[in-house]
Amino acid sequence: MKKIFLTLSLLATIGIAPFAVQAQTYVADKTIPLPGDAGWDYLSIDNVNHRLYVSHGTSVNVIDLNTEQPVGVISNLKGIHGIAIDNKANRGFISDGRANAVVAFDLKTLATIATISLTDANGPDAIIYDSYSDRVFSFNGESNNSSVVDPNTLKQVGTVALGGGPEFAVSDGKGKIYNNLEDKSSLNVIDVKALKVIKNHPLDPCGGPTGIALDAANGRVFSVCRQNKGVTVVDVNSGKVISTLPIGAGVDAVAFDPQTKLIFASCGDGTTTIIKQLSADDYTVIQTLKTQSRARTMALDTKTHKIYLSVADVETGTRKALPNSFKVLVFKLQ
Repeated sequence: MKKIFLTLSLLATIGIAPFAVQAQTYVADKTIPLPGDAGWDYLSIDNVNHRLYVSHGTSVNVIDLNTEQPVGVISNLKGIHGIAIDNKANRGFISDGRANAVVAFDLKTLATIATISLTDANGPDAIIYDSYSDRVFSFNGESNNSSVVDPNTLKQVGTVALGGGPEFAVSDGKGKIYNNLEDKSSLNVIDVKALKVIKNHPLDPCGGPTGIALDAANGRVFSVCRQNKGVTVVDVNSGKVISTLPIGAGVDAVAFDPQTKLIFASCGDGTTTIIKQLSADDYTVIQTLKTQSRARTMALDTKTHKIYLSVADVETGTRKALPNSFKVLVFKLQ
C-alpha cells in the first residue's frame, strides 16, 4: 500500500494525470432510438443543461444526457444542419439550410422563439456561438460567407466574406474563430470584432477539410480531411502544419477531449479513429473504433467522456435509410 501511495504521489508531483497512465479504450455503451426517417447532420451538446441536440432532416431530436432518453423535438423546419448553444441568453440557434435562416429556440422549453431570415446568405450549414463577441455565426456553404446574428435582439448584424466554401468552425473564446474552407483546403482565422478574415493558412497535405477542433491550451487546431483520409494538426500562432495522421474514409466530425488528451475523428466508413496527444507536437493513433457505416457525425461530452454518433440503417447497396432505424450510438471510455 505504501508503494502504491508513493507512486501516485510521484505522478501527481510531476503532473501526470491518471488518464495518461491507464489504458484508453472505447467500447459500445448503448443505442438510443429516435423517431423519424430523414437525413442527419451535426450533433451539439449543451453542457449546462446536459442535453444532446441531434439534427434530423426537418427537426431536432433532444436527448437528456442524465438519463440518455429523448425528451423533446424541435420541428417545423425546412432542412437543418447545425445547432449552437448560448447559455447566457438561454437560447439555442439552428441553421436551417433550405430556408436560408437561423431559428432561435428556448433552451428550457424548446419552444421556437424566432426565425431570422439571413441576407446575402445561401445554404447556412455549420453554426457556432462565440462568447467573446456574444454573437452567433452561421457558415453558409453556398455563398462562401458567414452570417452574424445578435442572440439578444435576434437580428442579423453583419456578414463575413470567407473566400471559399466553409465547413465546421470553432471559437477560441478570445476573439478568433477558426474555420475550414473545404474547397480551398485551407484554414481561415476570423477576427470576431472586425468581422473579417485576418489570416488564411494552407493545410497541405490535407484535402477537403470538414470537421475542426481546438486545443486552446496548446494553441493547436485539428482539421479532419476527406481527400487524404487524415487529421492535420496546426499551430494556430504560426499557421504551421505540425503533423498529419491517418484516419478512416468519409470523415465529417472531430472532437478533442482536453482531460484525456484524446482526439476523435468519426468516419462514414464505420470507424472512429482515436488519437492520443502525447505533447503539443507528438501524436499517435491508439484505436480504430468500429461504429456503423455512415456514422460520420459526432459529439463529445467532456463531463462523462462519452461520444455520441447519429446514424440510420440503410438498404444494402444504397443510401436509402430504412424506416424507424434512426438512432444515436453511444461509446464510453472503458
